[in-house]
Amino acid sequence: MTRIDFYVTRNADAGSPDLLVCRFVEKAFRHGHETYILTADAQQTARLDEMLWTFSPGSFVPHRLSPCGLDPAEDPRPVVLIGHEEPPAVCHDILVSLRPEVPGCFSRFQRVAEFVGAGEEDKQQARVRFRFYRDRGYPLENHDV
Repeated sequence: MTRIDFYVTRNADAGSPDLLVCRFVEKAFRHGHETYILTADAQQTARLDEMLWTFSPGSFVPHRLSPCGLDPAEDPRPVVLIGHEEPPAVCHDILVSLRPEVPGCFSRFQRVAEFVGAGEEDKQQARVRFRFYRDRGYPLENHDV
């Protein structure tokens, strides 16, 4: 069953959700996880694409924009994909969801990471998603960041 983790930004001093996503994805990559970052729109996709190259001077997070025609049988290295459309069918490990609604594809992933900004609207949308997952019996974890 898919594990759902909510990473909740309690105040603006914690950094932007995008920066927290970059740190999370870097850690997942180092641990050998395949990650798909599902963004809200093309602008967020482009912003995260740029940030993954620049968010930390010593980091290296190889990533691609989706769709990219990736075949994991040909390239088995862990990879980070970013897109605002449905993830490719070959993605099953970690889904980072930056959408305001529950993504329809979430249940095919082993883990879903939901990032919640400090704003009240972000929190309200996250509460709706949390109830959705909870009411369906998914294991939930909250992390204050």
